[in-house]
Amino acid sequence: MSKNLLSFEEALQRLLDGAHPVTHCEQVPTQAALGRVLAQGLRSSIDVPPLDNTSMDGYAVRCADLDSPGATLEIAQRIAAGSVGHTLAAGTAARIFTGAPVPAGADAVVMQEVCAIEHGKLTVDHVPKPGEWIRRRGEDIATGAEVLAAGTCLRPQELGLAASVGAANLTVFRRLKVALFSTGDELAMPGEPLKPGGIYNSNRTTLHALLQGLGCEVSDFGIIPDRLDATRAVLREAVAGHDLILTSGGVSVGEEDHVKPAVEAEGKLDLWKIAIKPGKPLAFGSVRNDSNGAAFIGLPGNPVSSFVTFLMLVRPFIRRAQGVHGVLATVPRGQRLRAGFDWRGDSRREFIRARINADGDLELFPNQSSGVLTSCVWSDGLIDNPPGCTIAVGDLVRFIPFCELLS
Repeated sequence: MSKNLLSFEEALQRLLDGAHPVTHCEQVPTQAALGRVLAQGLRSSIDVPPLDNTSMDGYAVRCADLDSPGATLEIAQRIAAGSVGHTLAAGTAARIFTGAPVPAGADAVVMQEVCAIEHGKLTVDHVPKPGEWIRRRGEDIATGAEVLAAGTCLRPQELGLAASVGAANLTVFRRLKVALFSTGDELAMPGEPLKPGGIYNSNRTTLHALLQGLGCEVSDFGIIPDRLDATRAVLREAVAGHDLILTSGGVSVGEEDHVKPAVEAEGKLDLWKIAIKPGKPLAFGSVRNDSNGAAFIGLPGNPVSSFVTFLMLVRPFIRRAQGVHGVLATVPRGQRLRAGFDWRGDSRREFIRARINADGDLELFPNQSSGVLTSCVWSDGLIDNPPGCTIAVGDLVRFIPFCELLS
């Protein structure tokens, strides 16, 4: 590897070291907390379940009354979910429904499928064991237990868990505020006519959606003309009230690439060449005004390069800045799958667009160019291929599904 190229690991660590987690907290209703990051751990004030209850429709019984199949009991009470029965007397059973509290004196529940009722009497063709089909008080969550740790990104299942202990509100970090813009006189937005030499701006739409998917509050500053003064002006505007400024395009050193000198004039910037494919150029720094500052990340302009570098490098930075804890926030889970193709490796670490075929093997999109956004729609995820690694049919490779990278 050239000494002028950063490894993927080096670039990621520099980004993570430069991510400053937000500290401001707010309380939001639990039902409105999807995608937020928990700022304070949540402890339960109750046992879940709050009482011993049945996991089946059937009959609450005393095991001592059923020492052989075919025993007969009197049905003495009926207990539905939401009601509480009375102490079960010897020689009796209670009709009980899923979720209902098990009455005192009962030590098992028999399923209705092994029971018969004749002449008002219950016959049980089963010998139950103590505790059968009973969910014990607190077996899921005990009073005082930490239900959710600080730094948890709240998915539907975490919100349901919070609701199960009666948490109407949660204390979360404020949303990360991101300013987004693109540079390039050739760019047009969908719905606008294309001038000669023009292209539609896909990066702006892709990055906006990626940021929203991570729960960011996005301010879209649009397409900035290829002029140094215009780029400096939008940076001065964007730094106010934002944690991160994210751009695509213009981070190289050509005569029409004004992002680098503009950021250097308004703050500081490192321009990295990273040993990854697609990707390679990435800018990281900061922009300041008299009262505050914002981190700056400049992505490459090619649409696949922009997409992949966001997923593999910007996403971990954002998760760290949002206050998310845990290694999976920075190192997504991969799986080992069999290659259904041959591949000659590059000297750089490659992120190859692939999908899982009907046999469970990976197949490649035929055109891996950094300009072919179709490959990202066709694919199920990325093959993470180490530098210089040749792949043969049947080899096991590390595959990262997009579902691990888009949340």
